[in-house]
Parts: sequence; structure tokens; C-alpha cells
Amino acid sequence: MGHHEHKEVTSLQPYIFPQRNKMIAIVMMVIGLIAIVAQFMTDHSQKWGNLLMNNFIFLAMALGATFFLAVQYVAEVGWSVVIKRILEAMGQYLIFAGVFMIVIWFAGHHELYHWTHEGLTDPKSPEYDAIIAGKSGYLNTPFFIIRMLGYFIIWYGFAYLFRKNSLAMDANLATSVDYYNRNKRFGAAFLVLFAITSSTSAWDFIMSIEPHWFSTMFGWYTFAGIFITSLASLMFILSYLKFKGYLPEVNGNHLQDVGKFMFAFSIFWTYLWFAQFMLIWYANLPEEVTYFMLRQDHYRGIWLGAFFINFILPFIVLMTRDSKRRLPLLMVMSVVLFIGHWLDYFIMFIPGSMIQQSHEGHLVFGHIGWMEIGTTIGFLGLFMFVVQYHLSKAPLVIKNHPMMEESLYHVI
Repeated sequence: MGHHEHKEVTSLQPYIFPQRNKMIAIVMMVIGLIAIVAQFMTDHSQKWGNLLMNNFIFLAMALGATFFLAVQYVAEVGWSVVIKRILEAMGQYLIFAGVFMIVIWFAGHHELYHWTHEGLTDPKSPEYDAIIAGKSGYLNTPFFIIRMLGYFIIWYGFAYLFRKNSLAMDANLATSVDYYNRNKRFGAAFLVLFAITSSTSAWDFIMSIEPHWFSTMFGWYTFAGIFITSLASLMFILSYLKFKGYLPEVNGNHLQDVGKFMFAFSIFWTYLWFAQFMLIWYANLPEEVTYFMLRQDHYRGIWLGAFFINFILPFIVLMTRDSKRRLPLLMVMSVVLFIGHWLDYFIMFIPGSMIQQSHEGHLVFGHIGWMEIGTTIGFLGLFMFVVQYHLSKAPLVIKNHPMMEESLYHVI
């Protein structure tokens, strides 16, 4: 660093949460509430699946951000210091996702999860299901509730601790290394727990909607979707702040790094999508192919559309170095990836949840209408409000972070 003059950290002021943005977020939440109420009053078949799907999407954004933050600490990464406050703010949404998930479970589990029905594990019952009975050691209501509460205590607990220690770094230069080391230790613990809970929560919240079906790759596949969704939202927030004149420390090198993650994990997601499908298609086992038969026969446009949006567009657009440094292009791609993975989550949640609404062999199929989109708008409004609120409560960069100098001079 001897060749450079000392570069001052300039984002020492918090983000100013504009009144206009607050009103937009509140209006979006009202739209979401109207859509949810309308769906409960008119379209009973899809209401719980729609709520569960949308809650999981924004849970994925917050959880993926907390995972990425933990990785930065454990790997002692320097370049990402100037974006950590965004990841912290995103992680604070986890408490809301947890509350919604608990409400959805207790109010709607009977319509979402067939394995919760009476008599399925009793050999004397006419409703007896040998497959579900064989899984009842794991898929039972008390154990599910314990796991669900455990997930959110772990996830939000670590998000809270990362934030708390980060704010402590701002306050005192002398002890900032101590707080940094604390976050490094917390990050290591979180990554171990995340490795387990990201898979088991995918089995619980999504795969158990169709309890006869299973895939050993499902945890990995869900993780890839979680991480890309969070990277897309990180890029959008980062781009927005740059357009508004915040974070002058963030340069093309930082943008390129986030863009590389978006590109790389889009390819990783594609690999898992294809591998899961190809192995099941090739083996052609009755207990496995039903999952894809339902989606091919009745949701083919959405199913293939999600694949092409989430693979072809990032592959073509984000391949070059220059594309990963263009702010408007990155902002557009973050929106495109959000839409693409929204469709992918639709395919993961809705077809299975609609089976529960089918009666006497008459299948009911999901659809995308204004109520589904309106619900997403409502959740997005709440997520926007939470993130901007927390960005406004502390400087946009961690003032006394031990690796700040490295981040300011990051060049690739």
C-alpha cells in the first residue's frame, strides 16, 4: 500500500430511507394483502401453496445473504467489506419469514402436507399409507415443529449476531479485530449448521408436500436456488444504491465479483436441474418419475421457461468481463433471475400442493394470475421496507473493519 495515498472511507453516513420509498413499500404490502384476502375468498385451491411459495422466496433471499456473509468471514475475504452491510440488512428479514412460516404451518398444514392427515400411519385404518408410515419417524408433526422452530432460531440468531458484532466494529477501533474474530467463529459454526439445515428444511418445507417422492439431490438443488435468489437481490440493492449516489467505494471490480457469483451459480443450478431430471428420467422408476410427469404434462411451459431463463440468459449475458461491470445490465439481470427463479419455485411448490386439493380422481392444476403476482408484490414490499430500514440504522460500510483497506483497493 506504500504506493498509494490513504483512501478515506466515505460511506460513513447511513442510507436515508426516503418517505417516497416507505409509501411505495406500504402500498405494495397493501396490494399483497388484498391479493391474499381475495384468494382466500375466491380461489381456495391454491391459497396455501401460494403463501408458502412466496414466503419461501423471500426467506431464500435473507438466508442466502446470511450464508454469503458467513462465507466472507470464514474465508477472511477482503473485497466484500463494502457490501457486508447490505447482506446484514437482508438477513434481518429472517424473523418475518419465520413468523409467517409458523402461521402458514399451523393454519394451513392440513391442506399443504398430506402426511399430516389422520390414519395414514395406522395399519388398521382404511387411509393407511405404507410409504408415509415408513417415513413417519421423520415426518411427524411434533418433530416437524421442533425442526421448524430450530431452523429459524439458528438462522435468525446468527444473522442477529453478525449484525450486532458488525455494529460494534463501528463504535471502537481498538476492539474491532476482536469483533471481527467473533464473527469469524460464528461464521464457522453457522456454515456447519447451514449445511445441515438448508437440506433438511428443503425436505420439510418443499419435498414433503409430495411425500411419496424423493430425490437425494433435492437439498443441493434448493440450496442453489436460495443462493442465486439472494445474489440477484444483493445485486439489485447494490445497483440501486449506486444509482442513488451511495457506496462510492464500490467499483467495477466489486460488481464483477458479485456478477461472477451470479454467473457461476446459475451454471451450478443448471447442472443440478439437469442431473436430477436426467437420472430420474433414465432410471424410469415409478416412485420417482411421477414428479416430472406431472410437471411435463401440465406445467411444461413454466417448467421449461424457468430452465431457459435461469440458464440461457445468464450464460449468454454474463459470460464476458465487461457485462459484469455494467450497472444497468446487472440490475436488469437481477430482475430476470428473480423472475426465472420465481417460476422455478412455482414449479417446486404449486403442482404438489394442488394434488392435495384434488378429489375423486379429478386433478386441480395451479395457475399464475393477478392474485399470485399480487402476493409476491406484497412480500416484496415488506422485504424492501425491512432492508431499507436496517440500511438506514448504521453507516453503509463497516467503519473499523480490519480488511477495509483491502476492499477499497480491490482490483481484478
